[in-house]
Amino acid sequence: MSDIIVDDSQRVPIKMWTSGVPVEDSAMQQLRNVASLPFVHRHVAVMPDVHWGMGATVGSVIPTKGAIVPAAVGVDIGCGMMAQRTTLGASDLPDSLAGLRAEIERRVPHGRTNHGGPGDRGAWHDLPKAIAEAVPQETKAGLAAIFEKHPRLRRQWTEARAFGHLGTLGTGNHFLEVCLDEADSVWVMLHSGSRGIGNRIGTYFIERAKEEMRRWFVNLPDEDLAYLPQGSELFDDYRSAVEWAQRFAALNRHCMMEAAIGALRDAVPKPFDAAAETAVNCHHNYVSWEHHFGENVIVTRKGAVRARTGELGIIPGSMGARSFIVRGRGNPDSFCSCSHGAGRAMSRGEAKRRFTIADHVAATDGIECRKDADVIDETPGAYKDIDAVMVAQSDLVEIVHTLRQVLCVKG
Repeated sequence: MSDIIVDDSQRVPIKMWTSGVPVEDSAMQQLRNVASLPFVHRHVAVMPDVHWGMGATVGSVIPTKGAIVPAAVGVDIGCGMMAQRTTLGASDLPDSLAGLRAEIERRVPHGRTNHGGPGDRGAWHDLPKAIAEAVPQETKAGLAAIFEKHPRLRRQWTEARAFGHLGTLGTGNHFLEVCLDEADSVWVMLHSGSRGIGNRIGTYFIERAKEEMRRWFVNLPDEDLAYLPQGSELFDDYRSAVEWAQRFAALNRHCMMEAAIGALRDAVPKPFDAAAETAVNCHHNYVSWEHHFGENVIVTRKGAVRARTGELGIIPGSMGARSFIVRGRGNPDSFCSCSHGAGRAMSRGEAKRRFTIADHVAATDGIECRKDADVIDETPGAYKDIDAVMVAQSDLVEIVHTLRQVLCVKG
């Protein structure tokens, strides 16, 4: 069940699925800011992994009519999850997973890089043939059209540089894992989005929205809540660009999954089926046009997964915690949504100050993964308790599979 918050600063209520999960004061203020906007429909839905984000909290569902807030989508447009169950069992994996991890890291560029190398400006002939051929013609044409309409977007970028990020993981909380479920079946699961080009698109339209607010003397509780009104040319352009970035993000996850499955085939001599069950290739930072409470609305999910009745989704834990394949219950009050993960319990800076390498090694015991200072900000203790998060949203989803990672690749 959700808690409902209403006060004089809000135009609509806030419904929160956060029982038993802490929510910081800065996130609460952001939620009140969003709930004060004149175009929010019905209420704001808050997931149990909610925490402070740029403009709007991560872990919120914001339905609007007549306007869209680019910063509520964020700059990691189309970020999401993909998971695939194989016909392999735990006993089929090699005793040491170090070689498999190294091969996945070789096939899936990770960190601040792309297929052309760090800082690459990019040209088509620099891309691996498989990556260049993976880009559909309509995807190339779509980006060219966006660049043509908005030449400022094209500064320091080329189409080839953008597509050089295809099949790459990135940094931060993006990851690629090999997991085991409750029956010891082997899964491959990954988390990433539209990479550099999505960031560029998001940043550009956030700034354009701010320019529009200044031009029309619109006062907001936070300038990062700058919006684009429906019917304007910029609204239509943003919709086209964000939908393009969301498709690119899904394609990116698909390319990485193929590369990771290929590495697994090389590591395990036993033939196996890699498509026994695909949970879903789902976004959790995105915009969708949907129907709720009798109205057609724009639903922005920033750190939230769509969970319509029977719909499969993925809720990951952290590097040392369980993850879940879930089935949506279609709860209308959440706008058919659920959390996108455990949610950060503290900032990256605070995690680096609070935890040591020894803490991280202990927290990831038995998992083949990085155990150095550069991933301390991703250590399990930096995240909320995933079990508490799942209890708080038991009326939003049911658990289908429980996964525990045995290998984790981080950028």
